[in-house]
Amino acid sequence: MVYLSRIYTKTGDDGTTGLGDMTRVPKDDIRVASYGSVDELNSMLGLLLANHLGMSEWTFLRLIQNDLFDVGADLCCPLAEGEEPGKRLRITSDQVERLEKGIDRLNENMKPLTSFVLPGGSSASAWCHLARTVCRRAEREVVTLSRRDQLNPQTIIYLNRLSDYLFVLARKLNQGGEGDVLWKPGASQTNTSPTH
Repeated sequence: MVYLSRIYTKTGDDGTTGLGDMTRVPKDDIRVASYGSVDELNSMLGLLLANHLGMSEWTFLRLIQNDLFDVGADLCCPLAEGEEPGKRLRITSDQVERLEKGIDRLNENMKPLTSFVLPGGSSASAWCHLARTVCRRAEREVVTLSRRDQLNPQTIIYLNRLSDYLFVLARKLNQGGEGDVLWKPGASQTNTSPTH
């Protein structure tokens, strides 16, 4: 249970912040950066939901927002050596599996891609693409953190799968891919090859 009676504590005025295990680290520590990017991603999804209230994936995205708080809680609490299962809130394979089922459901009737997709099309799709790129950044930061500290491997898997889900959702929100804007390699280049 979370109980917040005061918003400012002044404990971070020295440039440090507290982790879930009560240790303090610099605010620019890679661990803090990684769950900060997860928080940014969650805010992006909040904007998507606020601007597109009638979308069919609304309830599923709310579950994902809740999951992202779980990811943040997981990352905020360093994994203790010999930690007993269930002692801390950790991302689980069930949460990953739910994302995989969501991807399969959305992708079922979509035509295969013949090119890379440019971010855009509909407004909702553009928000999804922006969220996807923030998700990829969060994933990269968590991978960097994993080289330094032992982590719950499901955090990386969850973020990897979530970026895939957001890509497929972006296509779904472009009329099932019909409204996708496709990349045309070299489209803005002029013919500059030498003539003989």
